[in-house]
Amino acid sequence: MENFYLEIKHIDKVTGARYGILHTPHGDVEVPMFMPVGTLATVKTLSPEELKTCGAGVILANTYHLSIRPGEDIIAAAGGIHKFMNYDRPILTDSGGFQVFSLAENRKIDETGVHFKNHLNGDKLFFSPEKAIEIQEKIGADIIMSFDECTPYPATYKYAKDSMERTLRWAQRGKDAHKSNGQALFGIVQGGEFEDLRGQSAQALAKMDFAGYSIGGTSIGEPKDICFKMIDYAVKYLPADKPRYLMGVGSIDYILEGIGKGIDMFDCVLPTRIARHGALMTSGGRVNIRDAKYASDFTPLDPECDCYTCKNFTKAYLRHLYKCDETFGKRLLSIHNVRFLIRMVEDARVAIQEDRFSEYKEKVLAKYGDIRGF
Repeated sequence: MENFYLEIKHIDKVTGARYGILHTPHGDVEVPMFMPVGTLATVKTLSPEELKTCGAGVILANTYHLSIRPGEDIIAAAGGIHKFMNYDRPILTDSGGFQVFSLAENRKIDETGVHFKNHLNGDKLFFSPEKAIEIQEKIGADIIMSFDECTPYPATYKYAKDSMERTLRWAQRGKDAHKSNGQALFGIVQGGEFEDLRGQSAQALAKMDFAGYSIGGTSIGEPKDICFKMIDYAVKYLPADKPRYLMGVGSIDYILEGIGKGIDMFDCVLPTRIARHGALMTSGGRVNIRDAKYASDFTPLDPECDCYTCKNFTKAYLRHLYKCDETFGKRLLSIHNVRFLIRMVEDARVAIQEDRFSEYKEKVLAKYGDIRGF
């Protein structure tokens, strides 16, 4: 794809972290980057304008859920996902592979694909590698994913091997079915926690020559050290000139560790999900806005933050909105958390260009202390 490519501008001399520009049909975005998740063609409570103000580049939508409602044909009739949701920056769609994991009780896997039971009404659904590509081509995102099985953790070696090998066969089938030159198709590395399987998966996908590569099957309940090993096992085999995407990761420590290992793209529902429950990431650590101590606290949520929420409202007001279950409160808290993570990655990009990413990472992790709660 001539209109989709990664331009590496600088590599940190100590860690190997990468700074670059990802060129897409809907504009250029800097990497590394954090991508907010808009499962149903909307990032919960936030408008496209608010996302742009937060500094969002690429955002995600979910193929499985959008195929159920409103349906890919309606989105295609609207002119594609960008026009449908009025977001003129790059959009990425997953393939439905995560639902193979998350809806395990309502699906059956065979070589042809996955038979689902609709989680809304119980209707029978079927996703094959070809069907996943067809749906994503109709939706019209800039970046689309191969259909895979997100291997559960823990899994036996045999299960992980069989699943990984089937995912590779599905990847080739999806690539063969991919017809749209305006969309970049990514392959997804699987293989569980096993070094040889991760290596085999990454090398096989690299030979298939995808536009980019995702590392899947992470952040699904495995210990932190296992997740980090999964990244190492895969990254060394992935082409240096293609984007690398760590799927489903949104906590501060995981993002910074991934950047240091050469990952370019991250996504997660975490910032908006925890915001709706009153949990905020701030320069002073975690804030639970529901706590009574904030009832008469008329200071900003985070004096170091440049988001709309922190520039205009106090903790006391935000707590009031939360306690009253006001949608505006959820929106303000989500704005802050999304901006917080995006700003952290913006600062990481500067640190990479100045060859001080290792120092930046250590400083951030020391400042936030016990960040596993995020």
